[in-house]
Amino acid sequence: MVLNRVLNILLFGLGVQASTGYLGDAQQQPMSMSKTGESNVCAMHGGSLPSFGYAKDGSHSVSALSPTLAIRPLAVSGPPENRVDLVFFSDGYTIEEMDKFFTDAKRLADDISQNQTFFTVRPLLNFWGAFTPSEESGIGADGVPKKTPYGLYREGTELRAVYYARPEVAHAACDSMGDQCNYPILLGNDPLYGGLGGEFTVITSSILNGPLVLRHELGHSIIDVGEEYDGGFAYFGVNAVQDAHEPVSWDHWLSIPPSTSGSINSDARVERSVMPMQTYPWTLLNTTQSWSIKFPASGLYFRHVVRFSLSGLPEATDLRVELDGIELDWVPKEGLGLDRWHYDIHRDGGLSDGEHILSFTLLNQEREGVAQLCSAEILEFGDEDEFVSSPGFYSLYPTFSDKNETSYRPTNEDCLMRIVTSPDLCKVCTEGLWIHLLKSVNLIDDLTESCTHSSSTWTKILTLDLVPLAHLRNPEENNEPINNESYAIIWKKDGIVLDEFANMTSIAIEDNDNNDQVLGRYEVFVKFSTDEIRLDEEGRTSSSRVYDVTTHCEDD
Repeated sequence: MVLNRVLNILLFGLGVQASTGYLGDAQQQPMSMSKTGESNVCAMHGGSLPSFGYAKDGSHSVSALSPTLAIRPLAVSGPPENRVDLVFFSDGYTIEEMDKFFTDAKRLADDISQNQTFFTVRPLLNFWGAFTPSEESGIGADGVPKKTPYGLYREGTELRAVYYARPEVAHAACDSMGDQCNYPILLGNDPLYGGLGGEFTVITSSILNGPLVLRHELGHSIIDVGEEYDGGFAYFGVNAVQDAHEPVSWDHWLSIPPSTSGSINSDARVERSVMPMQTYPWTLLNTTQSWSIKFPASGLYFRHVVRFSLSGLPEATDLRVELDGIELDWVPKEGLGLDRWHYDIHRDGGLSDGEHILSFTLLNQEREGVAQLCSAEILEFGDEDEFVSSPGFYSLYPTFSDKNETSYRPTNEDCLMRIVTSPDLCKVCTEGLWIHLLKSVNLIDDLTESCTHSSSTWTKILTLDLVPLAHLRNPEENNEPINNESYAIIWKKDGIVLDEFANMTSIAIEDNDNNDQVLGRYEVFVKFSTDEIRLDEEGRTSSSRVYDVTTHCEDD
């Protein structure tokens, strides 16, 4: 169900028991991984993996037994065979920390599916926790995994990629669960930022960053899209176009259609911006010498943003950030501690023509050894007529790759695929999420036949069980209609439309005196509509079912 795209990506229960396998010391050797301090290391990830998403197509070889899994439901909306199932697998949680694992997994599942990100598609999803005890608590560092089922570790001590040393065990664990595991998530018992995308989504239990990494990586895996932030190299899918003169895949979402954009060739509007500098230093700061970088500007833009990410700097008095000698009054994320965070400082006025200097000066010597500058970037923009910065505006916004090549994304900063601290997908990615999930979920869970008898009258009843969307959503989750959702239902018998049963999830037909008119072939057609889907070229929002009634109630 998951597209197996060969592509590198940079940084960033119901009591089922599987077979058991001992993870001995022979499996504890660190993997040889490439260094990740290069300019194209993504601010979100920081390591490379061969594919987005998990493929249950026999394309991988299983060379290990599954560890014992204690599986609990975290949020279940329907049968696994007709849902997309996401499973959190424990790593670095000892037997004494089992409750902590399930608490962490539940928190993460709720964070991304209650109110934000995956909330509207939640009825298509199941979340599970699968616990396997680790001999040691936590994840490895300096390239050496601990004694844990999947061997999660950091290459160094940097808060960036978290790798896995034993993918064959993760394969075996997910495969042992059958339909109950579509997207495996390796959850490391570590309070700080880290993760990885690819065949397995890797995250940590970080309170602030765990949900951010999880949202972003699942966006890659489920929607099958590339990045939207600058400095990467994977730009593909519904949220990317490479040529502004070619048809735009999100033209049905554009705020200004091409025919009214004022362009003489009726191309879609392109917002005016440039990236004069981006770097991923991943450097520890010290009080002896400031870290600085010089970059040129053209003097042709009207606004700019200084964008950077830091770790190990919980107080504003720890660091001074300056552009051309002017302090930017950086303020750390409240309650962050030593974890990593991303910062944007928007400034009115353009940068003058010539050379500029961005510098970071560590002020608190006690932070040496933990204070780290992870990334830094400068973006410049035209005025609001040339570059619409308002949320909700859909256009072609330039995105600049590691080679400073330009592709285009749908919004300025509406999407978590660009701004990792955002909890929401843009409308284009949300539509893509729906379509890709509905490739694996039939809107009809079941169609059943029953009979009732009252006052010598038999009634044949056909009951349609639908995925709980539209008016069938759980009222405890939201009492208000969501995005104008609706189900349209058409019933037919022997090819003739039964108008009296339009939009009904059950039909009742009198079945007395062996009335043969009750017998025959019934068909039901279901169409789901939502404001979040404007284009469904593959017909994923429609389902149908055929049911033959062959006996009378008295014969059952």
